[in-house]
Amino acid sequence: MAIEFPQERREGKSERGFASMDAGRQREIASKGGKAAHESGRAHEFSSDEARVAGRKGGEAVSRDREHMSAIGRKGGEASGSNRAARDGLDGNGNNGNNGSAL
Repeated sequence: MAIEFPQERREGKSERGFASMDAGRQREIASKGGKAAHESGRAHEFSSDEARVAGRKGGEAVSRDREHMSAIGRKGGEASGSNRAARDGLDGNGNNGNNGSAL
């Protein structure tokens, strides 16, 4: 004999736990946890030197992936070019968009 569940139950989705809460409620709980950690002295606050070292370490790790760095540079170049074209009134090919006709 098979057990049947009501139709309103979503398969594979739980109504319980942190992940099922709306973003506002998650933020509220996380904020309380952070405040409690600071009040009890368990939270770590980075000094400027510690933050600098951590940032350098992360940058070195990311920059080892040449393909990733190339994609970042390409995306930045494309954004820069389209921003410049929009500012200067050019189409995507460097033309002023009037098909060579006089204004």
